[in-house]
Amino acid sequence: MIPYGRQSISEDDIAAVVDVLRSDWLTQGPYIARFEQALAAYCGVRHGVAVASATAALHSACLALGVGDGDLVWTSPNTFLASANCARYCGADIDFVDIDTATYNMSVDALAAKLVKARATGRLPKVIIAVHFAGQCCDMRAIHALAQQYGVKLIEDASHALGADYLGGKVGNCRYSEMTVFSFHPVKILTTGEGGMVTTNDSTLQQSLMRLRSHGMRRDPAALEQQDQGAWYYEQHELGYNYRLTDIQAALGLSQLRRLDLFIARRRALAARYDALLAGLPLVTPFQAAGGESAWHLYVIWIKPDSGRMLAAQRREVFDSLRRQGIGANVHYFPVPLQPYYRERGFYAGQFPHAERYYQGAISLPLYYSLSEAQQDQVVAALQKALS
Repeated sequence: MIPYGRQSISEDDIAAVVDVLRSDWLTQGPYIARFEQALAAYCGVRHGVAVASATAALHSACLALGVGDGDLVWTSPNTFLASANCARYCGADIDFVDIDTATYNMSVDALAAKLVKARATGRLPKVIIAVHFAGQCCDMRAIHALAQQYGVKLIEDASHALGADYLGGKVGNCRYSEMTVFSFHPVKILTTGEGGMVTTNDSTLQQSLMRLRSHGMRRDPAALEQQDQGAWYYEQHELGYNYRLTDIQAALGLSQLRRLDLFIARRRALAARYDALLAGLPLVTPFQAAGGESAWHLYVIWIKPDSGRMLAAQRREVFDSLRRQGIGANVHYFPVPLQPYYRERGFYAGQFPHAERYYQGAISLPLYYSLSEAQQDQVVAALQKALS
């Protein structure tokens, strides 16, 4: 089976982890700060705060912006569950903004229209989480302009987009947002096993994130209510969590970061090769928006419907055929508002028609650093057979 994604682990990665295992620190050691600083420098941002997962990063980012009971957060319906769940963890309500039919990212036009209605009803969101689907950055300049107009804070969910470029900078530089979230799950572009990071240019947010990842504890003598208690003393001033990354994971991430540009270059080359090999087949290949270059976490095709046939049924036939032929295709994503948990909270089919239509025909093809051209040819041959 050729999987849709997988990690690439080098001997240098293994050696970096072994060095930590032989050191005095396994959990909160020096590699965490080194990893944070190196990734922040790569993105061109002031601060990075490493955490246990991208889900922890999203939750912490919402908390750092003061999201709580009675607040409202908007995100994309075409995303993983965590982009919406993070608001619910804070006690906030969630709503969704339909996607652009070309990029599959949040639609700027839909967002603008929804904000007009929200202002009229007195129910504007506190935070918008813009999801960079498949590795391609949203139109953040336009989204940021709208957020400023309506007084809304922005979080970028860049779990798919480490290494992507947008308007002359790297995704994660927070030029158009308060914070950006990354994922280091094994199928992502860079891995720490599990793990995530929040980047920001705001030192106050950085300090809040660092407290939130470690139970809300403070050790800085200047911040303590009781002074001169001893070197062992700490205080909890807020409710935090155990969202810490380990030094073992950070060492792996730092080693992987040295190859990130190689990972991105290979993914871009494979995506361009897919574009050429799939030309002429009855499907839509990914659209690259002007002003940016995708990191290509996913290569998503969309099946063109035959007249008189249900699109979802066609997609299922193609998907099942690929799996039978040993191709580990996948689908990203079933619209979050249609999940049972969210249907119970009032969402229903037809609310986000573009996301729902996209889902019915979408298939993610294998794409990862070590995918060979011969394997890619095998994927294309299987797809051609499935479509015939």
